Amino acid sequence: MFTNNIAHRVLFAPPLQGADTLLILSGYATPNMASWLIKSFQEQNMPSVNISLVIGMVPYDGLSVPIHEGFKELHGRQYLNVVESFTCSYVCENPPVHANLYIWLKSGTPMLAYTGSADFIQNAFVSSRKEIMEYCDPDEAYRFFEEVEAKSIYCNHSEVEDHIVLRPTHQILDAENKPIIKLAGEGIVSASLSLLTSKGDIGEKSGLNWGQRKGRNKNQAYIRLPAHIARTGFFPLNKQHFTVVTDDGHTLILRVEQQNNKAITTPLSNAQLGEYFRKRLGLANGAFVTKQDLLKYGRTDVTFYKIDDEQYYMDFHV
Repeated sequence: MFTNNIAHRVLFAPPLQGADTLLILSGYATPNMASWLIKSFQEQNMPSVNISLVIGMVPYDGLSVPIHEGFKELHGRQYLNVVESFTCSYVCENPPVHANLYIWLKSGTPMLAYTGSADFIQNAFVSSRKEIMEYCDPDEAYRFFEEVEAKSIYCNHSEVEDHIVLRPTHQILDAENKPIIKLAGEGIVSASLSLLTSKGDIGEKSGLNWGQRKGRNKNQAYIRLPAHIARTGFFPLNKQHFTVVTDDGHTLILRVEQQNNKAITTPLSNAQLGEYFRKRLGLANGAFVTKQDLLKYGRTDVTFYKIDDEQYYMDFHV
């Protein structure tokens, strides 16, 4: 049994020993954790792996719409040859599965397996919360995983919504169903961030125009985060990922990064944020964003409402 360095021992050490496939069965999971893990593999230049996630408690709790949309965004994609594929499935038949297994395969053969209290969420692997994990028999764990996986459905299946309950809220993971006015009335704090520079101009090669330079994807963008807001703890730091539901119904996974925590980006592709804002502004993909574009739209800032440590609402409506 072990309680320290869980992320390293369970997630990052096995690929260095030759493991190439990670199978995860977790009662509860978030796309923030999946995004964090994929980005961590990229930043640590880990050997290429495949990741398959099965979420077990869906028949009991259902899923919130933002969690579901977040997993669909990640499912079936390749990530710069570090994660060859990521798939996500939901258990869709009773009984629900309240178990956590992390199984590593090497060339299709079970190599290592861990079980314990850690759900596939950031609070279990990134924060200082205490969890207990232990080794278990890889072959037995693999057989159990396959039994459960056979009763699951891919998150992007055309009929997935006929098999699971999608809710505007999730009693454990978020509370984003409440109207934003009600949230503000209940003491949920907010922060408005300018899309202009500190001088009130548009950044020619920064902010929404971060990618407007030779050799970059022109959609790459970030939202400037002033130091006085970064220091308040309003946004999670230390490269933790968080989900944002936008006022027009989109779901984005973001994180705070760059030196001195000065920027908010979409970590798996900085272009996602730029694509989103260009679409809202009615601009072509990759277009240079001018201050006049923002003034014509009617706003030069965005407002974030904090729902919990991993869930936010972003308002950019006029």
